[in-house]
Amino acid sequence: MAWTNVQKAPLQKSERLGAPDGLWLKCNQCRGVIYRKDFEANQCVCTKCQHHYPIASGARISFFLDKDSFKEFDADLESTDPLEFADTKSYKDRLRAAQKHLGLKDAMVSGEGLLEGIPVQVAVMDFRFMGGSMGAVVGEKIARCFLRAIEKKQPAIVFSSSGGARMHEGIVSLMQMAKTCAALARMREHGVPMISVLTHPTTGGVAASYAMLGDVNVAEPGALIGFAGPRVIRQTIGQELPEGFQRSEFLMEHGMVDLILHRDTMRSRLSQILRIIMNRT
Repeated sequence: MAWTNVQKAPLQKSERLGAPDGLWLKCNQCRGVIYRKDFEANQCVCTKCQHHYPIASGARISFFLDKDSFKEFDADLESTDPLEFADTKSYKDRLRAAQKHLGLKDAMVSGEGLLEGIPVQVAVMDFRFMGGSMGAVVGEKIARCFLRAIEKKQPAIVFSSSGGARMHEGIVSLMQMAKTCAALARMREHGVPMISVLTHPTTGGVAASYAMLGDVNVAEPGALIGFAGPRVIRQTIGQELPEGFQRSEFLMEHGMVDLILHRDTMRSRLSQILRIIMNRT
């Protein structure tokens, strides 16, 4: 019998199935054995300990929005190679490999749909694509999502899952921090709400820009959220960090996030929040 690790996001239709991964999974947190179909039906959450694992963008959208309501925008945007960057492999080769393996053009899928009948603009990061790093395409899709929200007077919801800025694009990547924040500032001027959902992990330039600036900041349980990781901070300051430092629960306790929501309550709670906000504006 084959055993595997549940950190793998569920396969999407665009992926080509190779050797079977097995019917059972072993949770890294509780060490419990989970039936794969139950795990995937539970939105990649352990059915025993409720640990939230990364989830693919397509699966996230399918679970979150009303059935068959999602319409994708900007699907043809692709990253270029402005620095002709190469380390052990060229950036172009890394992009091609990720695109071929995942069937995605980049680390962000954006569009519009219905959330319990409410029209919303949605952008969802996919950590599988180069660690969800924010390059020119990701930043552009987020900015366009915000601008469409203004144009259509619809709230925007962004799911972040990222290691930060994409170093392969240098300053072009860092510019996306300012661009996304500028577009978000325009949303504020027009009174259009943005809900930021911080999933595991949300770090680096993404956490340091739009992701922590939502009108409501929501986190999934146990998510690592912060600019630099705990290990880097520990080595820099030469001190031990508090238990659970930079996890959702720690940030909630210290006022950095507004809510922690389990995936199975995300739809109902966010639609409720949007109705309250929209009735007040």
